[in-house]
Amino acid sequence: MTPVEIIADAIAALAAVVFVSIPVAGVPVQLIVLWLAVAMLFTTVWLGLPQLRGFALGWGALLGKRQDARAPGRVSQFQALSTALASTVGLGNIAGVAVAVATGGPGAIFWMVIIGFFAMGLKCAEVTLGLMFRDELASGRVVGGPAVTLMRGLASIGLPRLGRRLARIHAVFMIVGCMSLFQVNQAQVQVASAFGFEAPLAFGLGFALLVAVVLLGSIAWIGRVAGRVVPAMCLLYVLACVTVILANIAQVSTALTKIVAEAFVPDAVAGGAVGVFVIGMRRAVYSSEAGIGTAVVAHAQARTREPASEGMVALIEPFIDTVVICTLSGLTLVVTGLYLEDLTGVQMTSAALQTVIPGAPAVLAVVVFLFAYSTVLANGFYAAEAFQFLTRHGRWHEFGFKAAYCAALPLGALLEPGQILDLVDSAFFLMAIPNVVGIYLLAGPLRREVNGYFARHRRAPAWKSD
Repeated sequence: MTPVEIIADAIAALAAVVFVSIPVAGVPVQLIVLWLAVAMLFTTVWLGLPQLRGFALGWGALLGKRQDARAPGRVSQFQALSTALASTVGLGNIAGVAVAVATGGPGAIFWMVIIGFFAMGLKCAEVTLGLMFRDELASGRVVGGPAVTLMRGLASIGLPRLGRRLARIHAVFMIVGCMSLFQVNQAQVQVASAFGFEAPLAFGLGFALLVAVVLLGSIAWIGRVAGRVVPAMCLLYVLACVTVILANIAQVSTALTKIVAEAFVPDAVAGGAVGVFVIGMRRAVYSSEAGIGTAVVAHAQARTREPASEGMVALIEPFIDTVVICTLSGLTLVVTGLYLEDLTGVQMTSAALQTVIPGAPAVLAVVVFLFAYSTVLANGFYAAEAFQFLTRHGRWHEFGFKAAYCAALPLGALLEPGQILDLVDSAFFLMAIPNVVGIYLLAGPLRREVNGYFARHRRAPAWKSD
């Protein structure tokens, strides 16, 4: 067997273990999917619908209200959100939505939106905890993320040993889950389709080199790049989707009806409403990363003295990523009817855009490349932070890990998309186990922090900084 075949077999074995299912309404439902669904419902209710209570406050903090330049943190709240969005807004919105629709039909879009709304509460919870328990080192460097939250947070409630164990488990899975091979794969596919560049290994090596140029720098450097690239790529992709939707405006009403109707009465082959929900859940989690904890690493770097303030900024992330952009992607596929074609991933989205926009494959190739690039940068930073947590070595060891991370990226251009998705989904969902356990155990301090923030905000004058 070749090395690639050995890796593919190992990925398949891992996915079989992770996605153990139980029958629900005659459809096998992965236990890990239920685990995250319950966590989303819990945080939404426990925190009193922060999606609604904190939405305006999040935008206010994002736009610079109540900022304190002397607060701990290395990047602004806008840059922290941009870095987090660099990871979440990406190929999950383009290729991931296409995979969901191709597998579960238009109804999967409905469940992605619903799940996106509840994901906002879960993202708020994990990021607020991340800032409550982040660590400020003597050097001035800020360290945070799920591993730090688990270790310091559980120690604060008398569970230090459990905290250390869960923290190490999460850090290991974060390194695997943040390898970003799917991003490299889909970027290579679209570039090959648009420009005829049929050299996967060469593409992978070139891509890795471009990532290394930025990743080997600091979070401030990554934050500046993300702060420029992310808004531009989001705007370009949204405009492309809106153009196609407007060109098919007569089909929008029918498409929306189909999306809602097929969420509950889909084709039998899709596995029923429960089956479509599961498909939507997997892709929505991969898109928003809610409950996984990865984005907490970026948000922990934000300059603020109010942990819940960054939690309100963070809940905007699933809204932009899953509720808005994934909906536009899915609607584009349905109004054009391309979801019925024998296409998958980014190729389906490219074909849908091409029905209205001349040269769409080339435009999408640029968007996909930028999406993939920004996602890999953010994930590389997350993986490096996890490595630092596990090893506690110096900056040169972190530099070596980042170099190794970049060197592994070309593998993404050689594996099949399905194999890569199984690997990423497996690692992502495994991260959710210790992360969500931590949220449950720290639910009391979390709610006090969030409610205290709302109370302080109501009393505070407009000029008072966070």
